[in-house]
Amino acid sequence: MKLQSKIVMGLAALLLIPLFYMPFWSISMTAPQYPEGIGMFIHIDDITGHNRHDLQSINTLNHYIGMKEIHVEDFPEFEYMPWIIGFMIFFGLIAAVSGQLKLVYVWLGLMAVLGIAGLIDFYMWGYDYGHNLNPRAPIKVPGMSYQPPLIGCKQLLNINACSWPYTGSIFIGLSVLLPAGVVWYEKKFKQAK
Repeated sequence: MKLQSKIVMGLAALLLIPLFYMPFWSISMTAPQYPEGIGMFIHIDDITGHNRHDLQSINTLNHYIGMKEIHVEDFPEFEYMPWIIGFMIFFGLIAAVSGQLKLVYVWLGLMAVLGIAGLIDFYMWGYDYGHNLNPRAPIKVPGMSYQPPLIGCKQLLNINACSWPYTGSIFIGLSVLLPAGVVWYEKKFKQAK
């Protein structure tokens, strides 16, 4: 690879570092009892409220419709996701320093697999929380499930729930687009020779 491509690949790997400090997904809800809205951020190792008491408010809402409470310790993904991101940073830097285009391909493939696996895992989490309801819940609507949307907005009784990528996802996107640009540039450069 040319020097410019190595630098871009190294930058792409380093663009994953902000994931250790910022959320990559957001779920927000508005309802008559919460007109200003409440929400939660999903990080690679934590779930936090948009505001100080939001997670507690979400758990209160969940209690009334029979959903389980949301607790960080219930998600084993938070234990190993920082290690996976750390590995991807390290592997991306190796690909950059070595200058081997095949390692860039492998890195992109791993990022694609991680992205797909992450979305499937997120969907399954939402399905479990939205369908496995406590039969003794104070509010029961026959046939109703409360699965939040994977991406986009969805009306759940009087709650409008929205789920969108957040700031950290911009860095994930850039860390995929830059190596894809490296592959395109290197192939074009090789053909021009």
